[in-house]
Amino acid sequence: MNVKVILYFCIAFLVIWAMDAVNINQIFKKNRVAQARVFYLLLGLSLTYLITNFIYDFFLASQIF
Repeated sequence: MNVKVILYFCIAFLVIWAMDAVNINQIFKKNRVAQARVFYLLLGLSLTYLITNFIYDFFLASQIF
């Protein structure tokens, strides 16, 4: 299996765990549950993508040839 795929899964669990500590209910208007869930999902996917690519690129760039 590709290292990047494994990294995606590991980082996704960390992002979801970290986002669980943030209370985002105060940001959204009342009765906008579906929009809040979509935002939460997109934010989690975005953070997972950014963090995974940063870590992967960092390790590729730090290899000594």
